Amino acid sequence: MTQEVPALLREVVDDVIQTPRTGRRSYDELEKTEKTYIGTRVEIMLRALLSLPRGRLDAVVAGHDTDIKHTMGNNWMIPGEAIGHPCILVAADENRSRCYLGLIVARPEYLTAGANRDAKRSVSAAGFQHIRWIFADHPYPPNFWRTVAPDAVDRIFAGNSGNSRIMALFREVQGVPISRETVQGVARQKDFMRRIRSDDGRGTRDRLAAEGILLLSSTYDGPLIRQLELPEGDFISYRPTTPDELSAARAAGWQV
Repeated sequence: MTQEVPALLREVVDDVIQTPRTGRRSYDELEKTEKTYIGTRVEIMLRALLSLPRGRLDAVVAGHDTDIKHTMGNNWMIPGEAIGHPCILVAADENRSRCYLGLIVARPEYLTAGANRDAKRSVSAAGFQHIRWIFADHPYPPNFWRTVAPDAVDRIFAGNSGNSRIMALFREVQGVPISRETVQGVARQKDFMRRIRSDDGRGTRDRLAAEGILLLSSTYDGPLIRQLELPEGDFISYRPTTPDELSAARAAGWQV
């Protein structure tokens, strides 16, 4: 759960931001309707992850109608129909890269006295003491594009072909794991994996190697990644510079 839920939240938010298509890099750039849609997507995907049936509310947990509430802020808005029922509380903090998953019974005494114009009430300060946390302040994967300098993002997406954009990606972002989904988004092509393979000297791997940059796959280059003491992910690029690094790369078959 501590791995699946944070990854689920990251996937949902990134799918709505759509950096490769929109140029946006953060949650703050989303429209109000898109932010609302994130909550709906979290509800649907969390219900599927936990194999929960749909009930009168969002889900049925151990025979009880249960609401699923998600926030990117610091509180949850509880609708009138959920009062008196269990609620699954989910939160993601984009700025701190932390996330939360907990349970509360939405009793009136746990909620604020005031309501918004939709008659929804939030969890009160006293009510927070009654949340049963499955995990709290837990690491949450950051949006990849927020970790990349804006000028580097511009150079990556300036390419007019999948090959040129992927080459720019691995040239600009070195020593950092890059997911398959990120590569797919940059390539914007169905057969994006072909762009990463050698492809008789025309692929990204060979062309970057000619520049002295290794494009490593965790599937095929795991031993070399560990020997170079690089963090593991789907893909990672690295420019070896020391004699030991160059020797290890050449021993693994790289012409650098």
